[in-house]
Amino acid sequence: MKRERLDKVLANMALGTRKEVKQLVKQGIITVDGEVATDPGMHVVPEIQTIEIDGHPLSYKRWIYVMMNKPPGVISATEDTRHRTVVDLLPLEWATKVHPVGRLDIDTEGLLLLTNDGQLSHSLLSPKKKVDKEYFARIEGRVTSEHVEHFRRGVTLDDGYQTMPASLEIITQGETSEVRVTITEGKFHQVKRMFAAFDLQVVYLKRLRMGALHLDDSLAPGEFRELTEEELAALRGDSRE
Repeated sequence: MKRERLDKVLANMALGTRKEVKQLVKQGIITVDGEVATDPGMHVVPEIQTIEIDGHPLSYKRWIYVMMNKPPGVISATEDTRHRTVVDLLPLEWATKVHPVGRLDIDTEGLLLLTNDGQLSHSLLSPKKKVDKEYFARIEGRVTSEHVEHFRRGVTLDDGYQTMPASLEIITQGETSEVRVTITEGKFHQVKRMFAAFDLQVVYLKRLRMGALHLDDSLAPGEFRELTEEELAALRGDSRE
């Protein structure tokens, strides 16, 4: 396991900036394995050593994996000057570390993974992996079997880009249609632009699945939880395929 500077570990646990953490050490309230820490630069192995602040043990996790049911009105970013972001919904000890894996539009709801595991994030988003993203959509207009066939072959977007083959399943038809869409890419506004190619407008969009990870139905919009070991193992399997 990796040894790290104590002040870096404490700062990563959202106890303050490196400068503020050094002051905590100087106050003599940080202990490592029962011994008062006097050097903020001392090296520790936080996964196996006991670190306490003022007698309270700290729980250290190197990797964080959070499933969120993203609500509308927040953006998939770590910071923004105009809108609330998905990390603003998280507790500080997570918000300062994680990033969203991919993006959902501001008005799109549903499954969003947030993590500080850059390698897993990169693997899941790599076009070479072709990780499925499944959405439920409500469409203004009648979706037909012809559209299903077009999606199966790939759709030409407004900029001339030809998408990879996608799955389109019709749930209901009418003046407003309900569908499920599965894509393996993540182009900007891709699902909306695919339907726009046929003069159809997406009026509601919710992501249900990313690879083997399904949205937990018990999570209300804006709620989140850590992934289970089983969910994480399945996601890692997606990233290796």
